[in-house]
Amino acid sequence: MRKTNITKATLGRLPMYLKYILSCADDEMISASAVARGLGLGEVLVRRDLNHVCGEGRPKIGYPTKTLIVDIEAVLGAHKCVPAILVGAGKLGRALQRYKGFEEYGLKIIAGFDCDRQKIDLQSKEHPILPMEQLSRFCQSQNVHIGILTVPAEAAQEVCDRLIQSGITEIWNFAPCKLIIPDHIAVKHENLALSLAYLHLSADQ
Repeated sequence: MRKTNITKATLGRLPMYLKYILSCADDEMISASAVARGLGLGEVLVRRDLNHVCGEGRPKIGYPTKTLIVDIEAVLGAHKCVPAILVGAGKLGRALQRYKGFEEYGLKIIAGFDCDRQKIDLQSKEHPILPMEQLSRFCQSQNVHIGILTVPAEAAQEVCDRLIQSGITEIWNFAPCKLIIPDHIAVKHENLALSLAYLHLSADQ
């Protein structure tokens, strides 16, 4: 596995490559051009991405398929689940908490948190919802460093600050606002409204 200078854009495409290459797992070798044709992408782009991950590609021959699968899975952390917590147990939060697909890429949401007592669920072993006052102690005892934010915009900054104080260093933000965070904290913003607007715009064209 090479794993050098992998950009965020390349990381975003790796799950798509992995899914396609797994469908060709019976083939001994697979080329960047074959992957590009299968996914409708540019060959130069695909070759550059795969070269960042796997150093065993050969011109005009391609990559050993099984080796390439192992290398992509290693970069994505497919066989090592990292624990995460979620704050905001509304419809979106509960849907994300119940989604099993994250575990395929190395992320397991082990608990949700909410300030609404009516949403607290201490009985569920698989999808517990805990009160906010337990957040810091839970993150520290479970060694959790990834937090998912699905709270309203007006509460997002306050909750973000509490996550950071609890030892969270990576935040996946679904709240419709930007967060003010220290430089050492990694954050990924998801703007669902913007994505929906883009779909509407594409449909009208």
